[in-house]
Amino acid sequence: MTSSTSRAVPALLLAGALALTACGGSDAESDEGGAGARDQDVAFASDMIQHHAQALVLVDHTVGRELSPDVADLAEGIREAQAPEIETMTDWLLAWGEEVPATVRDHVNAEGHASEGGDDVGEQMPGMVGAEELAALEAAPDAEFEARWLRLMVEHHEGAVTMAEEQVRDGDDADAVALAERVVAGQGAEIRQMEALLEAAG
Repeated sequence: MTSSTSRAVPALLLAGALALTACGGSDAESDEGGAGARDQDVAFASDMIQHHAQALVLVDHTVGRELSPDVADLAEGIREAQAPEIETMTDWLLAWGEEVPATVRDHVNAEGHASEGGDDVGEQMPGMVGAEELAALEAAPDAEFEARWLRLMVEHHEGAVTMAEEQVRDGDDADAVALAERVVAGQGAEIRQMEALLEAAG
């Protein structure tokens, strides 16, 4: 009995080791296979939060300006669409256990970001407006402001569409892909509207 038991123990240990190795290999492959897609989802939400935040900064610049009714409605529509999307993407990052990025609209980081227009972020994402462009917009007289604002917002929207198209193509999270599709459709329509306004203004 003792001899049989002593022979069985190594066999059981070997079988257990093989089972653990097989499970570990499967988990590693699963994690590796899912990492790229999840990384894309996290990158999309993190970057688009910052991108949307600067769009809201551009909208903030319209406050107190003499605007045509069409441009005033457009600016308000951008605020109504993008502010809730920032909240949605923030909730995703928190649910995924990821860090929520600081943005140009964060009061805590206002000195380091808003006063510089988020220039450090602008080099990393398409369509972001640099500090000098924001300063020129703020200093523009009312007669020049509207056209300057529209041109900046067209470029900003085009950048957002580029980022959203990448998420539609490479993203994994269904909700994030659906939001990206809405960005492509909604901001694409706003780009066409703004281009038409610029053309009409000459």
